[in-house]
Amino acid sequence: MPCAASTGTSSQPGARHLIVLLGVNDLGHPGTVAPVSERVTAADLIEAHRQIIARAHDRGLKAYGGTVLPFKGDTLGFYSPENEAARQVLNHWIRTGGEYDAVIDFDRALRDPADPQRLLARYDSGDHLHPDDAGAEAMARAVPLRLLR
Repeated sequence: MPCAASTGTSSQPGARHLIVLLGVNDLGHPGTVAPVSERVTAADLIEAHRQIIARAHDRGLKAYGGTVLPFKGDTLGFYSPENEAARQVLNHWIRTGGEYDAVIDFDRALRDPADPQRLLARYDSGDHLHPDDAGAEAMARAVPLRLLR
């Protein structure tokens, strides 16, 4: 579904909602599995979110912004102070920008209260980046069902 809204291809029949969770790979891949020249800023990510919101709205979909999960200490080399700063700016914009129809705060649902830049251990798959099954369940619980009615 996100691909249909973001690429301009035909829409998914019957779809009414789009949950967007975008940004962590864009932050982490440059300098790890992608060239450093592909580095993006928080402003770049916000612009990408705005494009997705506009395309979703053009198709009559409600667009819900999901905050980017914490990834401090990840084993793939995504974390840096600069990437964390960009994640914070992006999440702040998602929460307060008013451009999404609603916000789903995945960050708040899965972060470690003792170290909010890290996933809570019980939700961590082991790479400190991807949620495990319990984390996926916590993400599902974070979606207010009233949004999907």
